[in-house]
Amino acid sequence: MIPGSKAVDTMEETSLLKTLMAQIKEFRRPTILTPVCMIGEVIFEMLIPLLMASIIDNGIETGNMHHIVTTGLLMLLMAAGSLATGVMGGVFGARASTGFARNLREAMFDNIQTFSFSNIDKFSTPSLITRLTTDITNIQMAFQMTLRMFVRAPMSLITAMVMAFIINARLARIYLAAVGFLAVCLFLIIRKATGYFRKIFPRYDDLNESIEENVRGIRVVKSFVREDYETDKLRKASGNIYKLFTKAERMVILNAPLMQTTVYTCIILISWLGAKMIVAGNLTTGQMMSLLTYCMNILMSLMMLSMVFVMITLSQASAKRICEVLDETSDITNPENPVMEVADGSIEFRNVNFSYKTADSDAPEEARGKPAEKGNARTGGKERVLHVLHQINLTIQSGETIGIIGGTGSGKTSLVNLLSRLYDVDEGAVLVGGRDVRTYDLETIRSKVAVVLQKNVLFSGSVLDNLRWGNENATLEDCRRVCRIACADDFIEAMPEGYNTRIEQGGSNVSGGQKQRLCIARALLKDPKVIIFDDSTSAVDTATDARIRNALIHELPETTKIIIAQRISSIAHADRVIVMEDGHVDAFDTPENLLADNRIYQEVYESQVGGNADFDEMLPEGELHVHARRGGEA
Repeated sequence: MIPGSKAVDTMEETSLLKTLMAQIKEFRRPTILTPVCMIGEVIFEMLIPLLMASIIDNGIETGNMHHIVTTGLLMLLMAAGSLATGVMGGVFGARASTGFARNLREAMFDNIQTFSFSNIDKFSTPSLITRLTTDITNIQMAFQMTLRMFVRAPMSLITAMVMAFIINARLARIYLAAVGFLAVCLFLIIRKATGYFRKIFPRYDDLNESIEENVRGIRVVKSFVREDYETDKLRKASGNIYKLFTKAERMVILNAPLMQTTVYTCIILISWLGAKMIVAGNLTTGQMMSLLTYCMNILMSLMMLSMVFVMITLSQASAKRICEVLDETSDITNPENPVMEVADGSIEFRNVNFSYKTADSDAPEEARGKPAEKGNARTGGKERVLHVLHQINLTIQSGETIGIIGGTGSGKTSLVNLLSRLYDVDEGAVLVGGRDVRTYDLETIRSKVAVVLQKNVLFSGSVLDNLRWGNENATLEDCRRVCRIACADDFIEAMPEGYNTRIEQGGSNVSGGQKQRLCIARALLKDPKVIIFDDSTSAVDTATDARIRNALIHELPETTKIIIAQRISSIAHADRVIVMEDGHVDAFDTPENLLADNRIYQEVYESQVGGNADFDEMLPEGELHVHARRGGEA
């Protein structure tokens, strides 16, 4: 064992507990009242066997009917008290645990909303879903069991043991031996079972990932007739969870036969020895009945404790996963005195270097496979540093239309992500409106630098609801104006309910081109100083693309427009074009000058005009640029 590892584990558990308990908040009262009610329930229950013994010894055997009636009524009162406190404990426990789970879920979701893109890269979407659902449910159940059973079981065990020793210490030793035997057996069972439980939750991530991919890509699955393949993949993921749960449950269910064997052994021993003591006059019949009742209380309390320990151990893995999200702090935060206004749409990159720090599988596509590794303090493992942009120097005037072309992985999207501070640069500075983007209020800079992403997303709701993501206070006329600019007004008006037509989840009831135009209109509602189109007209026909470009030029003359595209026709009208190659700016000039002087731009132009091919399809990866540098013919 590593020296000090136990101390580290204790510190981690204390930190986890502190983080989780901070979410109890307004549910402190039911959290306190639940164990109080459980203690009351135990006290009432422990008095009933004594009253029962009194009825047998002082009522039935002596024929004292008055004592039988009064003691019987008192037993009913104790039973009613036990029932009332038990019900109240259940109600308070449910309120505390469900409220605790609600606060945890809201706190996690709120914190996720503050994440920068680099924070989001650390967690996969299926993993976050599992943490927000399955893990929180486990914590909720463990919390409720802790409030109720973890208080009730030890209290009942100790009280019953004390009462048994008060009645007859000699017979009570049987309980002590039984408790010791069961404690050892249950410890070994729990230790073995929890090893399986800890392995289950990463399997849930795999299962959710399989489900999410299948549901999201169901049209692709069906078009390629891959239903059987996806079913087998899901069956495998689900089967892994089944196998682990089965192994764990096989260990846990050993509790029942062990418990029954111990209970029956105790009953036989107490009955046998108790009968001899009754004959000898050292024990009354009522006392023996009380001892048998306490026997059941003691052993059932131990059984409940074992299940609580299993649940707590099971929830530890969930607690750690939840706290990883709660403790994650955004890499990008507001400065102390943020600038609240963007003067104009001018842009400047000064000696900018940028890299992704993430697992290779979670990195954006253009960053994957690019190299170096370094230690990751958060996980103790290795973190990939994927260098994407190198020594970028650019100056763009406000109101210019700028095109960007380059192959996959050349850094186009990474370049524009820095403008709205979705990531921070490693070195250098990015300026918008004459100021470093790191000096702006985050909401301000992201409101004034609008992005129409490469992957367009619409949400369930009406067309108006989706448009008003850009400006929640936008009027219907405002929405119509931006839709005319985005050439979306024609198909919206043709819809059954116009702007009130419902958009299904993910925009499944509109075409790709319609979805892109709605997203463009949504971005325009922000009244931005800079608007970025990340290949956002790829699904639009060339005629409509031209109409959108003309509308943008005439309607938004003061707004800087940056267009990432694969089609030369989409950027041929631009004031200037940035040619990206392997994270560098290969050229930055007007389309005319690039066509005359830049070999890469020339080959893109010639290949598309001659063969109507996409940039990435012209030559095998890397061959085009090497060929261009050698001055060869395409």
